[in-house]
This record gives sequence, structure tokens and C-alpha cells, in this order.
Amino acid sequence: MSLYAAIDLHSSNSVLAVMDGEGKPVLCRRRPNDLPRLLADLAPYRDELVGVAVESTYNWYWLVDGLMDHGYAVHLVNTTAIPQYDGLKHGDDDSDALHLAQLMRLGLLPEGYIYPRAQRGTRDLLRRRFSLVRQAVRLMLSIQSSFSRSTGKQLSADQLRQLTPSQLVDLFPDLSTRFGVLIQFKLWLTLQEQITTLERWIHKDVVRPDLLGRLQSVPGIGPILGTTILLESGAIERFASVGDYASYCRMVESVRLSNGKRKGHGNRKCGNRYLCWAFMEAANYAVRFDPSIRRWYERKRARKHRVVAIKAVAHKLARACYHMLHEGTAFDLTRAFG
Repeated sequence: MSLYAAIDLHSSNSVLAVMDGEGKPVLCRRRPNDLPRLLADLAPYRDELVGVAVESTYNWYWLVDGLMDHGYAVHLVNTTAIPQYDGLKHGDDDSDALHLAQLMRLGLLPEGYIYPRAQRGTRDLLRRRFSLVRQAVRLMLSIQSSFSRSTGKQLSADQLRQLTPSQLVDLFPDLSTRFGVLIQFKLWLTLQEQITTLERWIHKDVVRPDLLGRLQSVPGIGPILGTTILLESGAIERFASVGDYASYCRMVESVRLSNGKRKGHGNRKCGNRYLCWAFMEAANYAVRFDPSIRRWYERKRARKHRVVAIKAVAHKLARACYHMLHEGTAFDLTRAFG
């Protein structure tokens, strides 16, 4: 008889559920996040298990990798796409785990992509860079704001990058303001140094330099954005069409229509926010430095809002990158923006 297992994963414990082919619970128990303990619970059912569904929470690496190392067929659940019965009166971790097993039994389980273990560390390192850059930008904006309040003038980002701590002292006559700005400035310098070190490490760890070089031929895409797109996309074959890839990059509008009328929004968080950021950054650079793309953008902007126009450019770049990675072709400006 076929059995279906599911694990409702939490930060310190998990709920393991096993269901038979008729939808009847065989096992449902809470366990600490300990791989040998979970493997021992699954061992009696191993030969009959069709698969094990694991919730795609922030800490799934250890569990999915451990189960796969022991030969289990693991299904990573796309939690944002899980359908739940709206009329459910009472729900808890046990019912959630059984619900995942039920969906797998019915063939309705929405699955996520299990990113290859070998490249996962480099991808996560790029995500940490993203976080560090945001912190550095916040510090820079705070310093610029303090300067504007104290002097009534503007301090550009390029001017700030050329300053030393001793030069910064002369810009703030008030001692308390100066002390606070110096702390922020030193933190900003430290972040810049660590970001540079991180970028060097990532550059040495690129798996497919040929694909990265192809992506960098696209206007607006440099080494960091190209590496981000390459690693966040993963195996391009997992996307059935260019539309699926564009949707994953959050380049497709989230809206529900009926009879031509707007009836609400879909799941806006479905997709990869890092790919969305990368293509939006690339679009802004492409509009600034490529005359052909800028003309296309200006025509779009004449009819739409600026944000809509730049998102349209990003959408075009995402579709172009999909075809380049999928077909092995070079970037064709005429095909993308003709």
C-alpha cells in the first residue's frame, strides 16, 4: 500500500504525518528538529513511502539534504501556493502536516525548486551582499540628511565617498551631531570594505563563466547583476516558457479580472524578489547608458507612468535573458526592443 509523508517544519521542532492511500492518518507526532529521530520515525514506512513533503520554510536545508542523502524522494512545498479549505473551523500543526500529505496523495501538491547544494552557498552569499548594500545605503542617506539639516546644502554620494573622517569633522560644527555622523561614517566604511571583499569571493566562485559573460553582454547588466541572475535563475530548463520565467521574476502584473473588470489581486509575493531587483537595476542602468533602450523607454513613458515604463524595460530584459540562457544565443537588441 502506498504511503505519503509530510513534515510541518518549525524553528525548533517539526510535526511528522504519514497517510495511507485512502487518506487515513497512519502517524502524526511532534519531534524536535533532530534528523536521526525523524529518520527513525520514517524507517518503518520507508519501503511504501511515495515521497516526503517538506515545508519550504527558512530553515529547510538541513532536513531536505538529510532526507535526500538517505534516499527519500523529497518534495519541497511551495507554501505560498498551498490551497486551504476556507471553512476549516480548527487548524493546528497536526492538521497542516496531514493536509500536505493529502495534497501529495491527490497529486495537487504545489512544489518549489530544490536548489543544487553545490551552488547554494554562493547564491546565499549574494543575498547577504544585497542586505549589506541596503544597510550601507541607509547609513549614507542618514549622513546626507544630517549634513542638509546642519548646513542647508546637499552632499552627493560621490562627494561622500571621497571624504575622510578628518574631513568630515570640519563639516559638522556641533559636537553631538559630529559624533553621531562619525559613528555612522565609520560603519559605512566598514560595510563598503566587507562588500568589496564579498564581491571578490563571489567572483572566484562563479560556476559558469561562459553564461555570465553572455549575460554581461546585455545593456545594464554587470558582474554582480549577472551573477545574481545566473544563480537565482538556477536551471533554466525548470521554466516551461518565457512567460513562466517572467512571472517568477515578478515582471507580470498580479491582478484578477472577470468580464474585463478588476476583481482583486493575486499573490504578489509569488516569485523571486532578488531577480526582480536585479532586472529593475539593470533596466535603470540600460535606460541611462543605451540610446536605443532609452528611446524605447521614452515612448513608453509618454503613455504610462515612469515606474510602469521602467518595469516594462525590466520585463524585456528578463525575457531576453531567458532566451539567451535557454537557447544559448547572444543578446539581440533589435529582437528585444525592435
